Amino acid sequence: MNTDIPKQPLAKKYHLVSIFWLVLIIILLFLSTIVTGVDWTELFTNLNQFADLIVKMSNPDWSYFNIITGPLLETIQMAILGTTIGTIFAIPFSVLAARNTVKNPYIRGAVRFFLNLIRTIPDLLLAALFVAVVGIGPTSGVYTLAIFSFGMVSKLFYESIESIDERPIEALRSTGATKMQIIGAAVLPQVFKNFVGYFLYAFEINVRASTVLGYLGAGGIGVYLQRSLSSFMYNQTSVIIITIFIAVIIIDGISNAFQERLR
Repeated sequence: MNTDIPKQPLAKKYHLVSIFWLVLIIILLFLSTIVTGVDWTELFTNLNQFADLIVKMSNPDWSYFNIITGPLLETIQMAILGTTIGTIFAIPFSVLAARNTVKNPYIRGAVRFFLNLIRTIPDLLLAALFVAVVGIGPTSGVYTLAIFSFGMVSKLFYESIESIDERPIEALRSTGATKMQIIGAAVLPQVFKNFVGYFLYAFEINVRASTVLGYLGAGGIGVYLQRSLSSFMYNQTSVIIITIFIAVIIIDGISNAFQERLR
């Protein structure tokens, strides 16, 4: 019997579905361009300005490196503090939000609603609020990164908890173990490596984010980046960009190496 015959209509069906979604995406992009008034040709017509900016930044003022070393270390310290504080608070909330650790749908739903609410607040808005409350400086940056990390990491954590093997949990429940004993003996050991990986992932993101937060006065090297751009000192700007680029590569390398050792 020829088994290829029933496969042909199915393949044709998937082919038509793919074409449908491709056409739909193109139509939506076209309508979005019209509604937002985006002019795609501006990028190409202004390439000369971009080239002029690159030329101005092609002669870095390396004497400026000594000035930005301190702010760079401050940026990394902000990321470490913010990520650590946010992760510490994310652990209990992620346990409360996971389906296999909290069976009460009302408690779980309330916790998830709170976490979703935290994640909807942009980090730039948080930075602006904390700068207004505690003033310009790294303190507002740490608070911003802590809340941002809390919202992001908590979701990654409870999704990781929900994907664990539930047989150890059921075995401990059958012996009459308490909630805390189950979490400590059956949940956390299974997700520890994932938790470390997500922590490092959040830290990498926060190093980049803290640079942008400096534009709003949240401390770190971003403040100096904003100053150099606003004063048209592009030779200093290039030094800052190169320094940030190298720092991010080093941090990514260390993070990846540490995660490989955990596997």
